[in-house]
Amino acid sequence: MNAVTRIRRQARRGFTLVEILIVVIILGILAAIVIPQFTNASNDARKANVVSQLQTLRAQVELFKLQHKEVIPQLVTQQWAQFTGKTDINGTVGTGAAFIYGPYYQTPPANPLTPSATATTVGADATGSPGWCYDEAGLTGKVCATGTVSTMYFKEDDGTDVAARPW
Repeated sequence: MNAVTRIRRQARRGFTLVEILIVVIILGILAAIVIPQFTNASNDARKANVVSQLQTLRAQVELFKLQHKEVIPQLVTQQWAQFTGKTDINGTVGTGAAFIYGPYYQTPPANPLTPSATATTVGADATGSPGWCYDEAGLTGKVCATGTVSTMYFKEDDGTDVAARPW
């Protein structure tokens, strides 16, 4: 075997430019298909998280009502103090032997869509600031989550939007 034959055999072991371009194009097409799926997955995960947070928040509101003579917590006017502190039977926040209820949360829950822990009272115009919306004035204790200033999410347990159903 001479030197020229050895060089030709070694040269045939690599890929041609056309083969490499075909592989790169196929990888590009696959990336174009897969990347949008990851974007939607993160949004879906945030929405699933806010649904879970709402279920927990609604359960804590109901527990507060059971322990405080069917009176809803004042999350807006007291800025979560009744949920993050100890309360007595009347809902007064304080310390001592009479304050046996709570805390229901260690810190105010952050909305995964915004992420804000602000609770706003919902009135006729249900487009409160981003965070949580809470029907304190109507004395119902209903909770919903806001995505942006103009978008509401998950008003009801079935996911019905605020615009579709009144309080």
